[in-house]
Amino acid sequence: MPVDTKRIRGPEESQSPLLFLSPDKAPKASSRQGVRGNGDVRPVFARCGLISQAKGSAYLEAGNTKIICSVYGPKETERKDETDMKTGRLVCDFRLAPFSCLKRGAWIQGSEERDMSQTLLESLQPGVCLHRYPRSQIEVNVMVLENDGSILAHAVTCASMALADGEEFGSWQEGYGENQGCVTVALLPNLNQVSGLNADGEMREDTLADAVRTCMDGCHKLYPAVQQALTRAVKKKAPPPEK
Repeated sequence: MPVDTKRIRGPEESQSPLLFLSPDKAPKASSRQGVRGNGDVRPVFARCGLISQAKGSAYLEAGNTKIICSVYGPKETERKDETDMKTGRLVCDFRLAPFSCLKRGAWIQGSEERDMSQTLLESLQPGVCLHRYPRSQIEVNVMVLENDGSILAHAVTCASMALADGEEFGSWQEGYGENQGCVTVALLPNLNQVSGLNADGEMREDTLADAVRTCMDGCHKLYPAVQQALTRAVKKKAPPPEK
């Protein structure tokens, strides 16, 4: 049988390298219990305009969760049968990098990522001025580099920053979770209107209402950090004239 001489043959049996880490260095599952209260938000690091080829881009770190987003367009719609003469079309693509989780994933988009893409689209669409771009489409690509929880909430925040960096949008999002479920709210802070709501698990009506209020409070707490990142990006693109 021919042998591939360019391939390094690995051992027949292998073990996870995590088994050889000392207990104090082994990665632990993320938990907010005893660290953050339900009303607290994660420490956030945000930057805009990192991808020069994109119309708008953003990078977001929230705790150990790391997400990057790029926006392309408006450009001609790829499928002529989906062309709208009065308004544009928003396309969202949400993906988890294979190395983003402890268990390595695949490059092929799974059902969870497709559901995330649809939820992301529904959350972003009310805030995008699609009527300004008839017969065109705007593409939003989100890549999760490290998954430490609340990826949908932070993906909407990162995508909102990228769209705002491309002068198309203004909306931010925060997530809220409890033992019995998780609630994610997308908020338009200037209008104080909810543009997206997603709830997983089983919760009582009063618990759900409290979770939504907590999410909205978290959005307003996150808003100044997003504003600062966008202001920094605008000043970098168009520095003030020298006196």
